[in-house]
Amino acid sequence: MSKYASHYETHRPFVKRVTGPLFLVFALFYLCFHAVSGERGLFAWFSENRKLETLKAELAEVAARRQALDRKVKGLSDNSLDLDLLDEQARRELGMAGKGETVYFTDGR
Repeated sequence: MSKYASHYETHRPFVKRVTGPLFLVFALFYLCFHAVSGERGLFAWFSENRKLETLKAELAEVAARRQALDRKVKGLSDNSLDLDLLDEQARRELGMAGKGETVYFTDGR
């Protein structure tokens, strides 16, 4: 047996003993890293939840504005005409006013 073959045989059990656990550690590190910071990891999940909350708040705001517009449209429809609302819209949009009336425009609509 040559000098190199005996050296290989004495160190081979150490390599076999270390290779398996070392591979397992690297595999676990790889999986944990991607579970946390991957495209579908925890950081992405938290980011998507923040976006979802922002969009829900925006949706609630838009829904409230839509309901206000729906009430205004219903008040101006032929079936249930609200004369005060019609008068207010005519003054605001068309600049109409009666003789001797003073109209003050405010920013609040």
